[in-house]
Amino acid sequence: MAVTTTPATDDFMRLAAPYRRELVAHCYRMLGSLHDAEDLVQETYLRAWRAYDRFEGRSSLRTWLHRIATSACLTALETRKRRPLPTGLGGPGSDPGDELVELPEVAWLEPIPDAMITDERSDPAAIVAARETTRLAFVAALQHLPPRQRAVLLLREVLKWKAAEVADALETTTKAVNSMLQRARAQLSQANPREDDAAAPLTPEQRRLLDRWVAAFEAKDVDGIVELFTADAVWEMPPITNWVRGADDIGRLIDTRCPAGPRDMRLIRTRANGQPAFAVYMRGPDGVFRPFHLQVLTVDGPAVRHTAAFFDVSLFPAFGLPAQLDR
Repeated sequence: MAVTTTPATDDFMRLAAPYRRELVAHCYRMLGSLHDAEDLVQETYLRAWRAYDRFEGRSSLRTWLHRIATSACLTALETRKRRPLPTGLGGPGSDPGDELVELPEVAWLEPIPDAMITDERSDPAAIVAARETTRLAFVAALQHLPPRQRAVLLLREVLKWKAAEVADALETTTKAVNSMLQRARAQLSQANPREDDAAAPLTPEQRRLLDRWVAAFEAKDVDGIVELFTADAVWEMPPITNWVRGADDIGRLIDTRCPAGPRDMRLIRTRANGQPAFAVYMRGPDGVFRPFHLQVLTVDGPAVRHTAAFFDVSLFPAFGLPAQLDR
């Protein structure tokens, strides 16, 4: 469809571009996929550009863009299922010796690079807020909500819209918005994302913990790895449905199921969902290290409480990670 440009539409991208990261974050919270979030933000900008000559300024440009993005996400969710993590499938944890079951056909929750949702030049409070509301546990819990409840919760509690503004955006009543918000809060509390999952700055002790993490994994020092976890830590690894709880069982899993030997893995630090993360590369027969999986860590005090190891190596380019590491 051809669009006739005007001075107003020519000016659109200059005015709208500063909102891209927060729109990506909003669509990611709604959809649980960084790839889908990018697609929906592109669609949002296209819809807004086409309609910009009719934008009358009854709301701020930021609010208008979020309205369009929310509508686009709700339309997309009509034909898409929620994106779970293995722990969200409802089954019990596995024994480390169980056969690994892979379900590549499931649309799994994806991590998102911090660089896509925050700008280090932004206000520090805004960075903290963006990281807190995209942490992996929170986004996973959002997946349990019906799409409209999800939208209400995010518009009211993340974007801080008034109930009347949300009602107008969703073409419903303020009473309905308040009711959906109440139900969303209740269901989210059952999914139980812990408040201390918030993305606080790492302490010096936690930074040393991450140094030990790299050293232990690269050496495949299983005893050293076990020492880095809380006693009730969880390890999960989509698209594999198995997940284990407990530091000792995580150690057994890594010892018996990970094909790497000492110095066969190399780790590169990154950040995802406001949390420390590592890109793990595996040495091939030719000595070249290639993408193996991406770890997102939840740090609890001086130890790691949760690790999501994403074996979808198509995520690496979004994080700006190299396709391989030389010998």
